[in-house]
Amino acid sequence: MTLKILTPLSLSLLLLAPFSTLQAAGSSESDTKMPPPPVQLNEEVIEEPAAQWSDNWGIGIGMRRGDIPYATEEDEVYDTLPLIYFENDYFYINGMEAAGHIWKNDNHQINLYTRFRFVDIPKELQNESQSQAFDFGLQYRFVKDEWDFDLAFLSDSNKRSYGYSRTQYTWESGDWRIKPYAEFQWKSADFNNYYYGLEQYEIGGGVDFNTGVKARYHVFSNLYLLGQFGVGRLEDDVYNLPTINNRFQYESFLGFGFYPEPNTKKYSAQAAATKRKEGSEFLRIAHGWATPSNLNAILKWQTKTDPYNNQMTSAFYGTQLTDSLFNFPIDLYLTPGLVWHHDSEVQEDIAEAVIAVKAFYTFELGPRFRLGVAEGLSYVSNVTHIEGSELDQKDYKPSKLLNYLDFSLDVNVGDVFNSAKFDNMWFGYSIHHRSGIFESSSAFGRISGGSNYQTVYLQWHF
Repeated sequence: MTLKILTPLSLSLLLLAPFSTLQAAGSSESDTKMPPPPVQLNEEVIEEPAAQWSDNWGIGIGMRRGDIPYATEEDEVYDTLPLIYFENDYFYINGMEAAGHIWKNDNHQINLYTRFRFVDIPKELQNESQSQAFDFGLQYRFVKDEWDFDLAFLSDSNKRSYGYSRTQYTWESGDWRIKPYAEFQWKSADFNNYYYGLEQYEIGGGVDFNTGVKARYHVFSNLYLLGQFGVGRLEDDVYNLPTINNRFQYESFLGFGFYPEPNTKKYSAQAAATKRKEGSEFLRIAHGWATPSNLNAILKWQTKTDPYNNQMTSAFYGTQLTDSLFNFPIDLYLTPGLVWHHDSEVQEDIAEAVIAVKAFYTFELGPRFRLGVAEGLSYVSNVTHIEGSELDQKDYKPSKLLNYLDFSLDVNVGDVFNSAKFDNMWFGYSIHHRSGIFESSSAFGRISGGSNYQTVYLQWHF
């Protein structure tokens, strides 16, 4: 008798057998420029035209439901998903997929591409399995008016390859934006044997089909409701496996998000007087120290010192998305960053990459101060000691991809020293936080906990 070694995915699923279903599933300038009308500070409310930001950004969060295709006692699984949307001339981020342009013109793109692949299994098995992940490959995209067509070839971290072709149509009317889509997915034999045969059955490659609709509804100001419904059909060879229970898998998503809104913005006279024009980009350099304290303790100033003195240095770039949110003078920035976790007696050097959206609110207490909060994604090349030790105590398998939060308070350096030369520089304190959103998301390994660093930084706007 031959002994068969089970993979983490197959072992997890077999634990819930007997064998009894979603693939996640510029305008040109005139010769004479007219100056803007002066702001009247004696008025209670100031109305001015909305800033001409492109409709190219958004941030949201919601709950995804997916059918479990496998022969398990549970039929569905739920996920909390944070989403970021952004597009410029160089790359785009669209929820759980992103691409950097290798070449593009008005209608055609060739991209370096990544997309999150869901593997829907019972949630109590997802931490140990962690089979779903961002896969990488190449994408061709054709865009024409309301239509776009995608063709992509990807592989997972073990070079199990697959591809897809997708057609989408965007329909807009009033407060609604609706996007129906249809997709064929080609899967290699290695891909099918692992994710559906669980390396116990060999079935070869195949093609499955997915279709559905995405929707966005404008509620008021920057608030939108988000929704999606889809259905996938597995090919016969996969459906006939004893490991698979259903041919059709249904997927749904419901959440909310913040996007540009077309209306005018209204500032109070005090806020208009407080806010000064700054550059639309920034560079932030920070250095921080790990703490074993949780986020609640840090916010109460009840922090403990890391006995191993683990430290990090980070550099963040920011590009402004808007200067108004819900008619308040809140600056919103897309801010990618790179973090270097320095080696210590308990860890080697570790790299971290972050992508987030950060909001700033400015107020005056003599000098100008700002409160900031960011939400995004963080990926580490290896799990840090401060994070791994906490998860070991809770008996979790660590996840390299986690939710990212940043809380900050800074002061304008030019105001402190009464020097216009430093008017665009800010000095501040921030909390660098990674966590799994209380076990609510399989994208983050179904873990509760993470890591915290307290940092000081200089941020220069230009």
